[in-house]
Amino acid sequence: MNRKSLLLTVILTLASVAWAQTPSAPPSATPSKGGTGQMDMKHHDKMMEMDKQHMGAMKADVDKMKASLDQLKANVAKIGDSAEKARWQANVDMWTVMVGHMEHMMKHMDAMGSGGMMGPGTMHHGDMGAPPPPPPSEPKPQ
Repeated sequence: MNRKSLLLTVILTLASVAWAQTPSAPPSATPSKGGTGQMDMKHHDKMMEMDKQHMGAMKADVDKMKASLDQLKANVAKIGDSAEKARWQANVDMWTVMVGHMEHMMKHMDAMGSGGMMGPGTMHHGDMGAPPPPPPSEPKPQ
C-alpha cells in the first residue's frame, strides 16, 4: 500500500508540474483607435530614447574608467619594487584592453542605433564574440 501511495503522489506531482508549464493562450489585445502602427511608433520612440540614455551612461562610465586608468598608470610609474610593479602593470594592461573593448562596443552600438542594418534593441548582439581591439600602442620606428 505504501508503494501505491508513493506512486500516486509522484504521478500527481509530475502532472501538476507539467500542467503548470503548458503555455496559456495570450490575452487578446484590442487595437486602439490609432491602430497598432501608432503603438509601434510610440514603442520605437521609447526604445530610441532609452538607447540614448544608455549610451550616455556608458560614455560617462568609459570616461571615468579612462580617468582611473590614467591615474593607475601614473601610480605604476612610481612603484620601485619590480615584482609589485609587474603586478600592477598587468592590471594596467588588463584595464587598457577592457576600456578599449568598451569604446569599441560604444562605437558599434552607436553605428547600429543610428541607422545601421540592425534595429534598436538588437544592436548589442553584433560582434560580441569577436576579440576586443588591441590596446593602443606607440608607433614602432621603421
